[in-house]
Amino acid sequence: MARWLSSLLLSVGLCWYASIADALPSQQQGSAPVAKVRNGSYAGIHSTEYNQDFFLGMPYAQTPPRFAVSQPLNSSWDGVRNATAYPPHCIGYGGDNVGYEMSEDCLYLNVVRPAGIADTDGLPVVVWIHGGGLFMGGSADRRYNLSFIVQNSVEQGTPMLGVSLNYRLSAFGFPQGKEALAAGVTNLGFKDQRLALRWVYENIAAFGGAPDKVTIWGESSGAESMSAQTLAYGGRDDGLFRGVIAQSGYGGFIGRYAGGLNATDAMQETYDTLVRNTTCARKLGTRASLDCLRTLPLEDLHRALNGTAANPWPPVLDGDFIADYPSKQLAEGRFPKVRVLIGANTDEGSAFNTGNGINGGGPINTDEEMQAAIASIVGPKVKKTAGKTVEEIVDELMSLYPNIQAVGVPSLDKWLIIQAGDAVAKTMGAQYRRAAALFGDFKMQYQRRRASLAFATQGIPSWSFRFDVVLPGLPGYIGATHFQEVAFVFDNTRGDGYGENPFAKNTERLVALAKTMSTAWVNFITSQDPNGNGLDLQGGAVWPVYNASIGGGVGQNLVWSDRGSYVEMDSWRAEGINYFIENSLAAFGF
Repeated sequence: MARWLSSLLLSVGLCWYASIADALPSQQQGSAPVAKVRNGSYAGIHSTEYNQDFFLGMPYAQTPPRFAVSQPLNSSWDGVRNATAYPPHCIGYGGDNVGYEMSEDCLYLNVVRPAGIADTDGLPVVVWIHGGGLFMGGSADRRYNLSFIVQNSVEQGTPMLGVSLNYRLSAFGFPQGKEALAAGVTNLGFKDQRLALRWVYENIAAFGGAPDKVTIWGESSGAESMSAQTLAYGGRDDGLFRGVIAQSGYGGFIGRYAGGLNATDAMQETYDTLVRNTTCARKLGTRASLDCLRTLPLEDLHRALNGTAANPWPPVLDGDFIADYPSKQLAEGRFPKVRVLIGANTDEGSAFNTGNGINGGGPINTDEEMQAAIASIVGPKVKKTAGKTVEEIVDELMSLYPNIQAVGVPSLDKWLIIQAGDAVAKTMGAQYRRAAALFGDFKMQYQRRRASLAFATQGIPSWSFRFDVVLPGLPGYIGATHFQEVAFVFDNTRGDGYGENPFAKNTERLVALAKTMSTAWVNFITSQDPNGNGLDLQGGAVWPVYNASIGGGVGQNLVWSDRGSYVEMDSWRAEGINYFIENSLAAFGF
């Protein structure tokens, strides 16, 4: 099921769920591929199942001290080192880390390539950056098996390489508060990603890849990582990638507090609460508290993080990596002019609806409860920034998102009508659909549309999609929700890493759609256009470039559906989404 349904177990166990040998395809001994990078040589694994070579667990940085900026490798070696096992996940807190080894020594990456590739072949490269809310996940997650999409690229006649990487998470990757700002150690996870991209640029040719043909790719907080890398350092273009794929997120930077990047008081309180829960409490309010946390035994830091009531650790507006607000940079065109494939799922809001308890609330049955839920996302300083009170913004959004189930999420053709007082109303809330529409637009949909409009304004070709598949076996209220497209674009029809294979039912239609979607992704990675080369859309349709001049101010989406994919105008819930776009910075801090 979707990542968001996993309970946040906050497990600190360091155990394997399955051995690396179980996670890898069959291997052939005695034919290890070798690649010579700048610092030395690596021996990987040859897979006879896929006829691919794997180079696993290669460090892209020195082992970083806790709460310090990662540094490039500064040593070399003679001989050949093994690159034959996936690295441990970076320490995180959530379902995606359960069953995987975790370590602070985690800054490693992996390369998957077709066999028989020479270091002079110059193939396109995709770099997968996992999601997980910036607090969980890792490159060893079997759901992100790159072998399937790499295999598809070979079958399409456009072979490519796949790269996956780890980056630091939670407090380890995103420390906050004045102490972290003063020490220059904010947004460490994003800086880890940047260093990994630099390693790829400098070394991927050794594996047969082209450093000038790199596409970066992510979903959820991985998609937010796409916007982070695109907007990094004020939009500086370091030439590290030529294309971007962002699924469900772009420019929201995983806001965990009302006020977004402006929620500095809340961020400080989270840091202070962590310090209070440790033996460093006596140094609270001083820069020495950070030094104290650096030397704290890992088990003690785990215990404190597990016991911290306010536990989000979001990115920080630091004037460095995040130099400005994403809304301003997008509006002003301050980002590299690279091509983008971007999208979100129809019913994202079912994952972020307060009725699911995701935002700390319960079922929403009344207008008063809906008003309170909306107020929880509005910045406390909104009167100063937007010239309106919280109450005024709440009233405006209540009007834009009426309690009419026919226009809510999920649609009536996907799920039953909620009746006041029935069992569904008692558990999910009578205003569930209203809340799901609003919070889905706030968390995902407005970001996608805002970014698409910004790219169109700058004349940058981009392609937008809406994924509209309800997986068999999921409850109707979930709909086509967050994360569900991931198995399709990876073409993971075996269901590797899933508790229940998403393709176990209605197999023929779903498998066909996965192949088509994966084909489009391969096309974009290899040619920077998702069309052509085997893309089989209904009626011979073409996925149009997002052009805001043809649709009354918006462009078009390709709607992915197992009932036949089609093109639509990107105009649904226009007034509500436009409100979020126009008030993104003033009211919500992005």
